[in-house]
Amino acid sequence: MLTVSARSLNVLAALVWYVGGIVLLLKGGSLLAEAIALRPGLVWPWVAVGGGLLAGGLKARFLFSKSCKKNLARIAALERPRIWQFFRPGFFVALTAMILAGATLSRLAHDRYAFLLGVAALDLALAVALLGSSVVYWREKAFARRASPAVHGG
Repeated sequence: MLTVSARSLNVLAALVWYVGGIVLLLKGGSLLAEAIALRPGLVWPWVAVGGGLLAGGLKARFLFSKSCKKNLARIAALERPRIWQFFRPGFFVALTAMILAGATLSRLAHDRYAFLLGVAALDLALAVALLGSSVVYWREKAFARRASPAVHGG
């Protein structure tokens, strides 16, 4: 009943990681563009970008990479992986809450310069953390096919 390979779960987990990072990168860029349109010529958007990149890099290195490794280890330990097990159930609840919170913050930020910059910096930090930590999927060989044991004649 919907049993899949660990490799398939790893691919799904990585796909969610990449899609989330790309969506947040685009959303953060859009909010920055709106802030720049409100008050052109100021340095604050660049401060928000720099802060987002720095915070995102730190999150990628010290937090998100560890989460990826733990999830890959959890997937590898599953005896009969099911299609929905690419993340723990609690992750899906948290992801839903984060998406709703992010959408609400973005909606509230419109036409508010400082709020736009803050939400953009947050989005960029999360995007960089997701995209930066995604290298774990490649380093850990999460996508590698497992070699089948050699059959010896006997």
